Amino acid sequence: MESRDIEKPFTLWRRDFFKVLGGGIYFLFNLGNVDEAQAAETEQRRTLPKDYNAFLRIAEDGTVTCYTGKIEMGQGVFTSLPQMMADELDVELEKVKIVMGDTTLCPYDAGTWGSLTTRQFGPAMLAATAEARAVLLSMGAEYLKTTPDQVAVSNGVISIKNNKKKKVTYGQLAKGQKIEKFLDVKPKPKDYSEYKIMGKSFLHADALEKVTGRALYTGDFRMPGMVWAKILRPPSHFAKLATVDTSGAEQFPGAQVIRDKDFIAVLHADPEKAEQALAKIRADYTFNEMEVDDKNVFDRMLKIPSNARVTASKGNLDSGRKNSGFLFESQFNNHYVAHAPIEPHTALAWMEGDIMMVRASTQSPFGTQEGVARELGVTLEKVRVIPPFLGGGFGGKAVSLQANEAAKLAKLSGKPVMVAWTREEEFFYDSFRPAAVVTIKSGITPSGEITLWDYHEYFAGSRGSETIYECPDQSTISHSSNQVHPFATGAWRAPANNTNTYARESQIDMMAAKAGMDPIEFRLKNLKDQRMIDVLKGLKEFVNWKPAVSPGKRGFGIACGFDAGGYVATMAEVKVNQATGEITVVRVACVQEIGFCVNPQGATIQMEGCITMGMGYALTEEVEFTGGAVKTSNFGTYKLPKFSWLPKIETKILDRLTPPQGGGEPAIITMGGALANAVYDACGARLYTLPMTRERVLEALARK
Repeated sequence: MESRDIEKPFTLWRRDFFKVLGGGIYFLFNLGNVDEAQAAETEQRRTLPKDYNAFLRIAEDGTVTCYTGKIEMGQGVFTSLPQMMADELDVELEKVKIVMGDTTLCPYDAGTWGSLTTRQFGPAMLAATAEARAVLLSMGAEYLKTTPDQVAVSNGVISIKNNKKKKVTYGQLAKGQKIEKFLDVKPKPKDYSEYKIMGKSFLHADALEKVTGRALYTGDFRMPGMVWAKILRPPSHFAKLATVDTSGAEQFPGAQVIRDKDFIAVLHADPEKAEQALAKIRADYTFNEMEVDDKNVFDRMLKIPSNARVTASKGNLDSGRKNSGFLFESQFNNHYVAHAPIEPHTALAWMEGDIMMVRASTQSPFGTQEGVARELGVTLEKVRVIPPFLGGGFGGKAVSLQANEAAKLAKLSGKPVMVAWTREEEFFYDSFRPAAVVTIKSGITPSGEITLWDYHEYFAGSRGSETIYECPDQSTISHSSNQVHPFATGAWRAPANNTNTYARESQIDMMAAKAGMDPIEFRLKNLKDQRMIDVLKGLKEFVNWKPAVSPGKRGFGIACGFDAGGYVATMAEVKVNQATGEITVVRVACVQEIGFCVNPQGATIQMEGCITMGMGYALTEEVEFTGGAVKTSNFGTYKLPKFSWLPKIETKILDRLTPPQGGGEPAIITMGGALANAVYDACGARLYTLPMTRERVLEALARK
């Protein structure tokens, strides 16, 4: 273990930080390759070295505070990260606080997504915290006039092993101090079996604030002189402003019209009056629409030119076809899906001196800082982003256009400006999960060994496209194009993996049925990945599975897969009304293996959330559009899961003493496949398009 005291002048970030927080012991950590590629892109424009991307402070009262660029949006890291730090530092959990995402107080982080906070940032933070603990023990030994090997620590109190009366607290070591330690982290954390706080269930530390309404989200903040902005929006993503008459809005009492080229907004102290004033603007547009809609999108995807990238290849497909006793060919379609968070994109911007201050609902505070700086033509140091709690993100708040809008209007008007997207704006500007097509040609022997796997994914993304099952002759190809989508697409909880797992697990189910085998036994027969085998066997035991060949009129469906380092297997039970096409989900059982589980309570909530959200994309969620005009504008037509839909949900997390993996995404990837396979088992109808609406169920029944 080694630490270095740094005396050289530091950065604007460091001066601001210590000016705000004052004394104590500060440990700055190098967390290795955490988001290194993205950090490197901004290194030259940023005063904070990316080498130090997290740190903690020991205050004089013994409080330990971690400062991280990560954010809390309901996934629970506001609770689990302090658990990890408390356990590694040997302090009470109540003594650990966390400050997240403030671009002045927290070191750089590319963003919060992909379950990376727990599986990548978490272990690195544990290693760094172990180093800090060693430094504190060394300081304590010096204070007690002994050597580090003669002291121990418990609940933040360092004492001599053979004389507990001789002791000093972390807080006492910090008194009157302003010590800065830069740590070159060498991972020496405890063994997972030694942890006493990690691995135990804790309710979310922010739960009481949120359920009582005390928690503040961006739209809850108010400032003297604040105005609300309503912005002129085009009717289509391919619309271009031709003429505009703003005189009606300009004459509206209390309204201020701001125009910067084609960007036009109305400001008013009352949001409803701002909306009324905006309605008085008369605008005409020209259009150059893309000839695509929600009805022909899949045919178009298979016809347009695309870039093909081989992501996996083994053996020879011709040999696979020759060695197959049965051949299968399928096309699976998946529609555009919106993030639809409870909290739409919102930002409040105002000037403090020459600093643009921004509160924003964002998954990437530093990305938002960079975007605002570019928008205003200023350096990063002239922009401070402070994200409060987020009301859901799911990948959709990785980009923060609303922050750019608020900052521009605040600069042009000289007033604090709140931009809160309406639900209609949220649907229009949301980066949807891409619509996609997957085609699969596969084969098996009469005894059920997979002999051929020819997999083509069009425009979903390759995540989750791995074959996972053993097959001697296989190929996986990912197709991409910059010209396929008429509006923005982007990450949507477990990007691409929902589509790929639905397609793969549906195809596997077909082959199991043809082989006359139980769907779990067929999967186990063709698997060698021990973690996948473990979760399938764990599911089989968890639900007391009775083997049967599908369709068995039970309404049971199985799907498995992996995402964010975690493995998952799911069983869904459904009933299908063959007269109306209505699917009722009766039960969902899910088993996950996510390494060492830091907070089982939090991980269980994430699994239940994934299952619920997964019902939406599998059964009802679909964006309707024509060209760049998004027809779906609110929840009257975009149907999210309701509480009344919820089935009996059962979850199990396998015990492991291996590094933590992502728990915020695995359970969602299997919902499409498990439900589609359950529908087939219930009524013999195979669904090749998600969502499985009543109309599509009736069409599938008619094809039987």
